[in-house]
Amino acid sequence: MIIDRLYESVKNKGSVCVGLDTSPEYIPNCFLKEHDNLEDGLFDFNKRIIDAVSDVCACFKVQIAYYEALGLAGLLAYKRTLKYIKNCGCISIADIKRGDIANTARMYAKAHFTGDFESDFVTLSPYMGFDSMEPYLDYVRDFEKGIFILVRTSNKGAFDIQYMEDKRGIKVYRHVADKVCKIASYYKGKCGYSSIGGVIGCTHVDEDAALRRDFGDMFMLIPGYGAQGGTAGDVAVYLRGGNGGIVNSSRGILLSYKKHEDGEKKFDMYARDEVIEMREAIWNAAGIRNE
Repeated sequence: MIIDRLYESVKNKGSVCVGLDTSPEYIPNCFLKEHDNLEDGLFDFNKRIIDAVSDVCACFKVQIAYYEALGLAGLLAYKRTLKYIKNCGCISIADIKRGDIANTARMYAKAHFTGDFESDFVTLSPYMGFDSMEPYLDYVRDFEKGIFILVRTSNKGAFDIQYMEDKRGIKVYRHVADKVCKIASYYKGKCGYSSIGGVIGCTHVDEDAALRRDFGDMFMLIPGYGAQGGTAGDVAVYLRGGNGGIVNSSRGILLSYKKHEDGEKKFDMYARDEVIEMREAIWNAAGIRNE
């Protein structure tokens, strides 16, 4: 199952997930000017990042909104980026956050698990109900695909709905986590985790240790590190022996070159340095040492 590949990738290369939320304004001007069109500039920037960090990160998360906003040129770069990640033998997460039902959900599943936009994992929102997950499950079972379901996100607005409580004082996101684990139990890999995991933001630390304790079998996609304020100590609580989750960083990695005078010419190498530094910080916080 795809979760076994991801588990091994974390074991061998660390828990960093590199977010390719690539906006033209993130790309050095001198690099963009070397290209005849925006599609090539976006893809070549991503390619340089992937080549520089693929041996020190667990996977790549590609946020589709950054590419949709640029029209056809952006979507072509998105397509080429996903294909390149696959050809490199790496794991991709399409951050699409879809959450529709019935035929619409079937079309979304087909669009992002096959064809031009094929990825290994997708992110989904469960807030229309868990029947919105159903069309994706065949791909998880039969085609080595995976899902990360939004449980508790890292934004301030998480308190608007996710933190609402029932009569017993149990928060909404806890109910979501419980349902995710029940569905996930049918799709477990040899590593003990499931190809259906949860998105758990690291910027709200009220129940961090309790979440990992109570939902120990959940493999977690952990956003919020770096630019959103999360620290290595915040995310380490969600890991078990340094595994059981991946920690996403996007802007912190893509824009790391801006901290250096010669950064524009070596943006890929500074991205690599940032990933290694992040990986080491998480290992240290989790009590793990690179052997």
